[in-house]
Amino acid sequence: MNSYKCSFAAGIATFVAFCAAGLQAGRSQAAPTSGDATETIIRYALEPSPLHEDLRRLSDEIGGRVTGSAAMARAVAWGAEAFKTAGVDAHIESYELPATWEEGVSQFQLIGPVQFPVSIVSVAWAPATPPGGIEAPLVDVGNGSTQDFARVGTSVRGSMVLVNSNVTITWADLFDEYNRAPAIIRRAVEAGARAILWVAARDHRVLYRHSDALEGEIAALPMAIVTREDALRLARVMAAHPNEERGRLSMTNRVGGPMPQQNVVAEIRGRERSDEFVILAAHLDSWELGTGALDNGCNAALVIAAARAIQKAHLQPRRTLRFILFTGEEQGMVGSHAYVLQHRAELDRIRAVIVYDAGTGRVTGYSLGGRGDIQKGVTEVLAPLAAWEVNQHTLDASAGTDNFDFLLEGVPTLVVNQEESNYMTNYHASTDTLDKVDFRNLQLHVAIAALTAYGIADRPDPLGPRQSRQEIDALLKRTGLDRDLKALGYWPAWESGARGRQRYVCGHDARSRHSGRFILRSSPLYLSSVRRRVSSGSVFRPSRSGRCCWYAASRDRKARSFSP
Repeated sequence: MNSYKCSFAAGIATFVAFCAAGLQAGRSQAAPTSGDATETIIRYALEPSPLHEDLRRLSDEIGGRVTGSAAMARAVAWGAEAFKTAGVDAHIESYELPATWEEGVSQFQLIGPVQFPVSIVSVAWAPATPPGGIEAPLVDVGNGSTQDFARVGTSVRGSMVLVNSNVTITWADLFDEYNRAPAIIRRAVEAGARAILWVAARDHRVLYRHSDALEGEIAALPMAIVTREDALRLARVMAAHPNEERGRLSMTNRVGGPMPQQNVVAEIRGRERSDEFVILAAHLDSWELGTGALDNGCNAALVIAAARAIQKAHLQPRRTLRFILFTGEEQGMVGSHAYVLQHRAELDRIRAVIVYDAGTGRVTGYSLGGRGDIQKGVTEVLAPLAAWEVNQHTLDASAGTDNFDFLLEGVPTLVVNQEESNYMTNYHASTDTLDKVDFRNLQLHVAIAALTAYGIADRPDPLGPRQSRQEIDALLKRTGLDRDLKALGYWPAWESGARGRQRYVCGHDARSRHSGRFILRSSPLYLSSVRRRVSSGSVFRPSRSGRCCWYAASRDRKARSFSP
């Protein structure tokens, strides 16, 4: 038994003793004391529940859930029904996915002095090869750096390039795997490559699916992931027979146009400040080589279970709790980006967004998105779980999950920090199946998530303010997230105002209630969830009254204003 489970056992014994007097206070419509609420949430979160069966149905019966697929539609129905069965009001909210994608048959054949079978899968959202496939020379570009491409020179033009990778073991390895890809793809396209073959970052012939889309767009050229053992063998053969090996790549991927997709949203209304919100979220979509149990079915089930525990305890926090299952996360956080745009009028009143997206390794605390000002409040909320060692929070900020657009809008975000456990070896892979889930840990995480969400929602004071654009910009630079945004390709959208809080106007941030309708020429606005920009610019003028005025980028060109 590891130390976490020992702490868990001690914690349970403490709470059982503490709860011996019963749960009557939790059932009262009056505001419960902090101790009563904590006791009740823990009791209901840890008692037998439909958690295992919910996840079994999602993982085993629905299976992998690519956004835009029939399985995704079934998963949305699963989520809405599970919330309602838990006694929590739920509905779906639609947005537009820019393109749909499905892998057809992916094959690679060696043509040259040495031939052997090579196993591949298509990169997600990569285009199909032309009819008959691509036959081309193979060029090893090493790690794909600028120097590597310079070394092979013009031989890249018209070829398929093989790009090396390191085995992904830690979170840092995973972030590096994503951060380096956009620049490599750009270099390959500029050099005239016809396709990219990525050396898999997993051992033991495990194949997995990635997408390098920023917001659901189709990639610039065909790309495939090659099993690590086959790819390294291929690299050795290419070195032994320079300029002799060729390959034939065929991928019959099916690409479709824009399609409506849905997020699932459930709610427990607050007793005092029902127009203020705390969000607990996880993404519902997954890749389809496995069944998406660790990424991220377990945490979709966790969000439902946390809502069930709070609802069953008859607890009503000061502020409204929203429980959201986002879709489109794997395509560039498309669903959560759409939610932010659709709810911009509420962003000043969203007090925190809590996201779970890291499997079932032990929770150690939260990444607070660079917000040191909220650390004390989060630590206080989780103080009753001190024995579980879950208050080891970090001040880093990342762009890899559904907190991203909330963070860029200045809303306090908490992304759960977890030990890697078996997450990396099964990440996006054919091996991501229900048997990999640690249900004992998952039930603990339900308690942690429920207490975090309820505790923040029930605080007398907000956890922290919404930051201004200037404060967010400083945070990006302080945490180094600006470098990640540049590597991933998001920086131009941030700089232009297409993504994130709008630029200052008359010395004030653009107000959230207007930012969905009015824009400056320097800040193009996405009017739908993705891809559709306002084509005509807007004119900003100060009015005679000193009020800040926008001229709407619309046909009637009517002016609107507000007082800063």
